[in-house]
Amino acid sequence: MSHPHQAPACGTQNLTKVFNTGEQPVVAVNDVTVAIAPGSFTAIMGPSGSGKSTLMHCMAGLDRPTSGAVYVGADNLAALPEKDVTRVRRDKIGFVFQSFNLLPTLTAEQNILLPLELAGAKVDREHFSHVVGSLGITDRLKHRPSQLSGGQQQRVAIARALVTNPEVIFADEPTGALDLKTGTALLEYLQHSSRELGQTIIMVTHDARAAGYADRALMLLDGRIVNDMPQPTAESVTSFMQAAVA
Repeated sequence: MSHPHQAPACGTQNLTKVFNTGEQPVVAVNDVTVAIAPGSFTAIMGPSGSGKSTLMHCMAGLDRPTSGAVYVGADNLAALPEKDVTRVRRDKIGFVFQSFNLLPTLTAEQNILLPLELAGAKVDREHFSHVVGSLGITDRLKHRPSQLSGGQQQRVAIARALVTNPEVIFADEPTGALDLKTGTALLEYLQHSSRELGQTIIMVTHDARAAGYADRALMLLDGRIVNDMPQPTAESVTSFMQAAVA
């Protein structure tokens, strides 16, 4: 659902990222301009090597673009010094990594509250209770990651991303390590967070079924957006991907 009168939650302008690692420079992201509406759920898709992870890393302030602009709200991350990019990441962005990135010595609750602790921010207990309750992990808060299933660890990682009330959540292959049932529950929750809570979510995935939960799919090929698909379905995404790589 796009709201043309609303400022984008984030976006890019002529974003290019070049890696000079070997003999030939590799253009991972090639002149991408995109605006992400507040409260939308966007899937970034493409075959391996299409530039989807690099695009997300640039948009999330984890990687510097070679040229172009990257916006989170009114901030152009490409023009900010590193310390200010770190501040924007801390205050406005949440991450859900495929590998969870939970600290093994901390309990689930301590892992979830870590970003607030690092920022010296006060814990909103009501918001915390709502987040962990809606993810079904209230009875797991005293457990360490090794005592949790993969799906529970993933939900702890999502709670950690949501607890700071970020403007944008980036999810990198969030269903990659999950079984079908757990992955479906996670995608339904992300969809709920967007539609009911107004959370802006950008998900990188190679899974057409996962993209079907988003309300927009950006298809990348060779570092460029080759299709901007509203209301994607698993079928429409699959047929496009098959045609693209054929």
